[in-house]
Amino acid sequence: MSSPTTSHFETAVMIRRILFFLVLISFTLLNLMPLFRGLSSPQAMEQAQIARQIARGEGFTTKMIRPLAYYEAEKTNQGALPFTGFKDTYHAPLNPLILGAVLKLVGADKPDAWPMAKDELVFPLDRVIALISTLFFLMSIGVCYLLIGRIFDAKIAGVTAVLMMLCDLFWSFSQSGLPQMLLLLLFSCGLYFTYRGLEAQEEGRPAFGPALLGALFFVLMVLTHWLTAWIFLGYLIYAAVAFKPRGIVAIVALVMLAVAVSFPLIRASGIVGQPFGTGFYVLYNGIGGGTESLVMRNHDLESEPLSLDGLLVKILGTTLVQASDLLPFLGGILAAPVFFIALLHPFKRSTIANFRWGILLMWVFAALGMALFGIDREVAIHPNQIHILFAPVMAGYGLAFLSILWSRLEVVANAPFLRNAHFIVLIVLSAAPMLLTLPNKVNIGMHMSKGGVPHWPPYRPDILHKFLPELIKDRGAAATAVKEKVVVSDQPWAVAWYADTISLWIPKTKKGFDKLEDRGASLGTPFAGFLVSPSSSESGTMGVVRSQFNEFNSLIFNGIVSEMTAPAGSYDGTSILRSDPKLADIYKRYSTPTGLSGGEMVFYGPAQLQSSK
Repeated sequence: MSSPTTSHFETAVMIRRILFFLVLISFTLLNLMPLFRGLSSPQAMEQAQIARQIARGEGFTTKMIRPLAYYEAEKTNQGALPFTGFKDTYHAPLNPLILGAVLKLVGADKPDAWPMAKDELVFPLDRVIALISTLFFLMSIGVCYLLIGRIFDAKIAGVTAVLMMLCDLFWSFSQSGLPQMLLLLLFSCGLYFTYRGLEAQEEGRPAFGPALLGALFFVLMVLTHWLTAWIFLGYLIYAAVAFKPRGIVAIVALVMLAVAVSFPLIRASGIVGQPFGTGFYVLYNGIGGGTESLVMRNHDLESEPLSLDGLLVKILGTTLVQASDLLPFLGGILAAPVFFIALLHPFKRSTIANFRWGILLMWVFAALGMALFGIDREVAIHPNQIHILFAPVMAGYGLAFLSILWSRLEVVANAPFLRNAHFIVLIVLSAAPMLLTLPNKVNIGMHMSKGGVPHWPPYRPDILHKFLPELIKDRGAAATAVKEKVVVSDQPWAVAWYADTISLWIPKTKKGFDKLEDRGASLGTPFAGFLVSPSSSESGTMGVVRSQFNEFNSLIFNGIVSEMTAPAGSYDGTSILRSDPKLADIYKRYSTPTGLSGGEMVFYGPAQLQSSK
């Protein structure tokens, strides 16, 4: 028969768990409903439209065309390629495949499915994508609870779960549509089974099974984001040393990875002539010393060679940037960076002491990968941000270390009510950024617009989904000769996703544009016009934008200048595009501007909407 003390303890635990789940459900609903503003990441939108292509049975194809990808595919094919059914080699396959299966289940594969309502400003399918990512995050909290609880105890595991729930960066990634939450789930599962293998080995039981199960999750992680291959490399080195007989687990894990990635590598090699696909050129974000967009918009790679001058200095500089901003990269969870101090503590259990070196090794290789391929501290939701995967397990070690130090204080020993005070302080301080901004976010979401508040600038899903397809549609006899039209844009990922239309990233040079325009016309997919948005004009300072768009600068700034110089109540002011001799022939073909959102979002084409929006 249980004692009153035991019964009281079980009741308290049950109440805490119920409160936790109530708060978790509340945050989930808040982030998916009033706080949700749609997808904000170009890579997320691109993966979403690839997933829709998969759901339609069109395979791993994309409606977003990078000039560089077309150049490589054309060179490999030794001839012109159609813009329709263009094969993607930029993204890892697992996340689009999962999204594609879900989009198929909800009927999003049909062209007219999930339309936007009249007053709706947030694309309904954005919420579906975010829901999938949020479910991965919720599952990750559960796996991390099991992992930290197994390494330490239920109390530290519970505090870690609370810190994850109150971390604004986790929720932001969940809303973004990026695959980071799927990565977090797979990484946490891999850590869990790796630790189970260490425990089995310590107890004299076979460790091969759980260790390889952990390796399987790490392989799936690599298939979700190519950059995590660096984490896998760290795991291989650790597994080769930690598991006996030494090297066997690592060799089998390497074979598993080789088999899994051989299919996408062979496919990419057949499409663009090299196994790493177009995603290889993400290097330009890191050691290339430039920006990825500069090379991706180039139709002639030979004119933009990858410079490796000062390679070590570049890697060191990017690594130092990561070190200086480690706390924000780890989601602002104060206990997480304490992990590095906890490395100096002699934990009594060998499995705990041993496992932390594996975590450190994987993190070091992840940091090296991010240094090579680039990470921007100014962009919180960066597609290459994989520090966040380590935040929960690092927080667990940090909490355990701080708890040991806290319990040794004399004041704590003499005042039992202070036993958990350090947990409360860490939770409050870590959650402060989220809790302080939450009321204002809720107020904006609930009162600014019943149809939602989009990420404007630069995205207007309602305009792209409802007005752009009508604007470029051919009517009557002209429609029979055209397979599909191509919109040239500075946000082709958004056009491909929201307008369900083939979109070419504005080429770096006019020569590249002319060549691609000729290809489109000869293949029955003519260019419909240019869509210019704040994705270019507000992407940086005036100098940065000018250096990125060069010959197309008058096109990029024309709408803004025209609006600024127009009479009151009009957008028809001075046209710098009309006065630019470099683009005179383009202006002749695409001379009719349609202001879709004032002068900030303008479509240049031969037709015009009945009314500007």
